[in-house]
Amino acid sequence: MPNYKRANFKGGYYFFTLVTCNREELFHKESACNFLRETINTTRSRHPFETIAFCLLYNHLHCIWKLPENDSGFSMRWSSIKGLFSKAYLKTNGCKKPVSPSHFQKGEVCIWQRRFWEHQIRDENDLQNHIDYIHYNPVKHGLVKNIEDWSWSTYHKFVKEGFYGQLNDFETINRIEDNNFGE
Repeated sequence: MPNYKRANFKGGYYFFTLVTCNREELFHKESACNFLRETINTTRSRHPFETIAFCLLYNHLHCIWKLPENDSGFSMRWSSIKGLFSKAYLKTNGCKKPVSPSHFQKGEVCIWQRRFWEHQIRDENDLQNHIDYIHYNPVKHGLVKNIEDWSWSTYHKFVKEGFYGQLNDFETINRIEDNNFGE
């Protein structure tokens, strides 16, 4: 069995990617998006963290969190979010697909992939690149042609706060497109 090593820097900034089980497009439904928002807020009220950037796509999400000083418990927070979301989602939608023997044995439902990707942000440049990547993701996946057309993103908040230029500022858009990690 693999021994996964997670970053353990207290009070740090972290980039995350979470993917739905079998890349099922759960977040086409407004109700699923709202369940996710509620479960994030519930978890945040119990175990504080700051969401720096966020983008929800149909089958995955990307975000950056800042954890409180002396706290490195992002895995516990994601476990809470995934568990609360799964309960709320299943209560409304039911389980429409068979569960694999591995999931059944562990008492799991197949809503999320078991693991998630995390990256500890190293410096300001790394933070900027990851924020740009998060905001460009709907364009990268062909869901919209313009970043501003995707509503489930913190991009609009960043524009309002002056982090980015105006929505049609070509210099800003070109920088974001250049920082899409070549993917």
